[in-house]
Amino acid sequence: MRILFMGTPDFAVPSLQMLIDSPHEVVGVLTQPDKPQGRKQILTPPPVKTLALAHNIPVHQPTTLKNDAIADLLSETQPDLIIVVAYGKILPKYVLDFPRLGCVNVHGSLLPRWRGAAPIQWSVIAGDREAGVTTMKMAEGLDTGNILLVERTEIGAQETAGELFDRLAIMGAALLEKTVAQLEVQDMSGIPQDEAQACYASMLDKEMAVIDWSKSAHEIDCLIRGLNPWPIALTTLDGARVKVYAALPESGSGTPGTVLESDAKHGLLIACGDGAMRITELQMVGGKRMSACDYLRGHAIPVGTQFGT
Repeated sequence: MRILFMGTPDFAVPSLQMLIDSPHEVVGVLTQPDKPQGRKQILTPPPVKTLALAHNIPVHQPTTLKNDAIADLLSETQPDLIIVVAYGKILPKYVLDFPRLGCVNVHGSLLPRWRGAAPIQWSVIAGDREAGVTTMKMAEGLDTGNILLVERTEIGAQETAGELFDRLAIMGAALLEKTVAQLEVQDMSGIPQDEAQACYASMLDKEMAVIDWSKSAHEIDCLIRGLNPWPIALTTLDGARVKVYAALPESGSGTPGTVLESDAKHGLLIACGDGAMRITELQMVGGKRMSACDYLRGHAIPVGTQFGT
């Protein structure tokens, strides 16, 4: 089978690797343009591009899919199937209609739960008990196509979005392998999604990262884990920003944001609207990421100190 692959970030890499290792022919890869990264803004290729070039697969990085160049590429490569994994662009109808087997998407949620750009992070932020991957027959609209196959997994009690991301990337590749195998031998029209159950997973931004200590410890715990590794939940101490990388919900009561316990053995316990959070890993502005215990060995934060002000 001739397959055209569209994908960009780390999440798409296991799926592309699976196809490279399969009997199928990957006739080309479409990915997003290289972008500047880091403090020095070094122009960096997407992970999918790096993998494709390592296997001598032609790579295309169009800024738009709405021109003759993409139509020419489809005519030249004649894919039987287009596979899309976190590509980052909406496919025009002429692209969706071109392959004889259509376009299949690997999506990091249990559709129709969490359509959109950040489904894995939002599943953690929302406190979902399970997540998963879905293969979908693509249609016009944002993640609205018929469901082909689904694989579920429980979200760990202290699992971060980054850890879940890595697990689902591997699960997605395995599910894609099953999907492609079935597409070879049978017609798969899929099951329509229940629109009433659909949720939108918007892109993450730094504004949503500020911890509201008036919320419950459970909600704050989900936010901290859901925003790790980016953009990282944060609070303030005496007006200075404090990044919170890890914390554990515990029992406790007091004015929200107030330090209830502070010592170099157990870290910081901060009151929430319901319960408390024990901060175990943090980063003060201008400082290094470290355990709260290590920080408190050199910097006192007295009980009664108020965070978030």
